[in-house]
Amino acid sequence: MRNPYTVIKETDIDMVLIAGRYSLLDQRAADELLPAALERNVDIIAAGVFNSGILANPVKGATYDYVPASDELLAKAVRIREVLESHQVSLTSAALQFPLRHPAVKSVLVGCRSRAEVERNISDFNKTIENKVWDDLVSVL
Repeated sequence: MRNPYTVIKETDIDMVLIAGRYSLLDQRAADELLPAALERNVDIIAAGVFNSGILANPVKGATYDYVPASDELLAKAVRIREVLESHQVSLTSAALQFPLRHPAVKSVLVGCRSRAEVERNISDFNKTIENKVWDDLVSVL
């Protein structure tokens, strides 16, 4: 499998799907991939915004990249949640909305197991998050 950055730089592609690499816990895509996407006018779909579940429920045993999350990642997810809760914002709302703050990201893709999850994700996505919240998150991201 080719690196998405290479694909963007070497092809005439319109859209790229990235999974879990531009989220509250992982912003690796911001280093090269997202700037290249802007430069080449490539739209990004951000998937895996809950990072395998840890950003839906950061508790011992939560997964990240489909394996149990390290204590360090779990602690970071909890710190993020605490900052958000101080503003009465849910972790899932921020996880769903964060990727779209970058101009290269045009869509967020999530998996849902039930109608209730679909409805909850829609509700969380539609909640307003003030810029002050995002500013306060910078120190923990």
